[in-house]
Amino acid sequence: MSAPAGVTIRSILIGCVMCVVISIGAPYGRQLIQGTSLALTSATPVAFFLFFVLLLTLHLGLGLCRREWALQRGELITIFFMMMVASAIPTKGVNGLLLPMITGTFYYATPENDWANQIHPYLPNWILVDDVQAVKSFYEGASSTGGIPWESWLPPLGAWLVFYASMYLAVTSISVIMRRQWVQNERLVYPLMQVPIAMIEDDDQEHLLKPFFRSSAMWGGFAIPVVFMTFFALHNYFPWFPSIVLAAPVDVFRQSITLIFGLNFLMLGFGYFINTNIAFGLWFFYLLHLFEEGFLLFYSVHSTQAELGWWTEPGMGHQMMGALIVLVLSGLWVGRHHFRRVWRKAWKGDATVDDSDEIMSYRAAVIGSIVGIVGMWIWMWQTGIPLWIVPVFLFAGLVIFIGLARVISETGLPIFKANMIPAGFAVSNVGVSALGLKGMIATGYSMVWCGDLLVFMMAPLANGLRLSSEVKGSSRRMSWGVVLAMVIALFVSVWFTIYLAYRYGSMNLLISEHYATEPSRFAMEKINTPTGPSLSGYLWMLGGGTFMGLLLVARQQFLWWPFHPLGFLVSHGRVMDGIWFMIFLAWIIKVVVLKYGGVSLYRRTQPFFLGLALGHIVIGGVWLVIDGFTGMVGNRIPLY
Repeated sequence: MSAPAGVTIRSILIGCVMCVVISIGAPYGRQLIQGTSLALTSATPVAFFLFFVLLLTLHLGLGLCRREWALQRGELITIFFMMMVASAIPTKGVNGLLLPMITGTFYYATPENDWANQIHPYLPNWILVDDVQAVKSFYEGASSTGGIPWESWLPPLGAWLVFYASMYLAVTSISVIMRRQWVQNERLVYPLMQVPIAMIEDDDQEHLLKPFFRSSAMWGGFAIPVVFMTFFALHNYFPWFPSIVLAAPVDVFRQSITLIFGLNFLMLGFGYFINTNIAFGLWFFYLLHLFEEGFLLFYSVHSTQAELGWWTEPGMGHQMMGALIVLVLSGLWVGRHHFRRVWRKAWKGDATVDDSDEIMSYRAAVIGSIVGIVGMWIWMWQTGIPLWIVPVFLFAGLVIFIGLARVISETGLPIFKANMIPAGFAVSNVGVSALGLKGMIATGYSMVWCGDLLVFMMAPLANGLRLSSEVKGSSRRMSWGVVLAMVIALFVSVWFTIYLAYRYGSMNLLISEHYATEPSRFAMEKINTPTGPSLSGYLWMLGGGTFMGLLLVARQQFLWWPFHPLGFLVSHGRVMDGIWFMIFLAWIIKVVVLKYGGVSLYRRTQPFFLGLALGHIVIGGVWLVIDGFTGMVGNRIPLY
């Protein structure tokens, strides 16, 4: 067998082309066609879809022309990694929040909300588009003779580019530092990455068509979501066509809460690769949390805390944040020996520490982390947040990013959102008076980079770095692929989304009015009804952190302990509502298979469940392409 090629210039160039496709296709599919949201989760389904197409077209085509021209393992990993990174930008990763939030306060200002007098004089205008006509044309569409007023857009976009460059430098560097600890020392499963790993696996004969695509079990699993979701899509085209019911809600506690039994092949497929202990914890703690909420609602027990914005849930959000903090700090403690080695390599150049298998040296990663965090600190201070309070935002943001990336890497959940964001965390912990008027208004714009966390960059980075472990030889060149993917996706997707808005009017697209108004609405609410540091918030965080710590200790000390700590943490996330039943089903199937068939049967059944997950993604992509040609709007196959 020939040695697999590493990262090549060819693979980076192909990856760049695919990043352009994603940067244009994702906003087009999301905003104009409003079809299947392939780039709306941190699982980056669009990367899976395009990778499937690539392996069956370009890879086969090159190999048929000349066998040695076929894409090699390292090249395929590079391309997939770049596509995952690019997928985290065009929708809610950047554009879906950035563009409406830096324009909305001017378009939606009215005499009733009085933003013009109470908010606008104190805005950090250098990060906003404040040209009234440019903003109006963005929301309502430009005239046939009018173009895009780039002179109004480029200064604020340039300012935000500086921030995103700092943030991406920091999270990429931190991800590199964490990779060996998560992949090699703790051996996290990375269920999401089982699909691309299986897709690129070779056999001894080195057939051009990978073994994955020659598996009848895989195609059997693949066919099930294809049939179901095709029926679902055809009903949207032809209402007389039989409809497919994908969820059955059941009211509990006299309709206080709703238990949803959902059908999701994507989660059933990925769920089969989750550790059984983790899977049990996920559905058990979710049900426990749901019934706890139902009990409190049934007996009219409500949180007395002040509102903290759209993406922060007082009480339960604090509890989740406490659990996240303990998870991240415990991870740092468990990996302390690794992190000491990283520091020795970075500071002293310790020759006994090998970092040759990382996409950047440990010295570059440590420096990049520091430079990126300091850059974010200075940038946020310049927007109006007091210098000493900025670390509160950064601490919360990094805890959320690292904690959620860890959860997604270990559980394979396609999406997972925190019930608290840095804006709510800061207001709850330091109070409105400490932030001041300008600081409170600037706080609203922290929601641009850490608000609706359906998609965030650190999750695909963590998954991509797991794949990079499969590359033979040096993978340093892959860092250039990651940087190019970020740059291409930022520039191309921002340009194309603005183009769509000026052509069709963003009010006619899926650019949310809620996102556009939330920064000023939140700031106005807190200015009019200021709150101080929340004692109850501290107690909720203490409670959540303490319980999480006890679960971590119990898991470490008692081999028989069945309740995984991640289950408690994930139970707070609303995304579990529609997928808990699939996790339960995957868990019970896996338990039965392992008990009665052993590891051998489990391995034989893996292709079937990989096919389930991939088939769900691919049929969503196929129908999105069909919708693009037919002009169908709103034919959305649910992925989560």
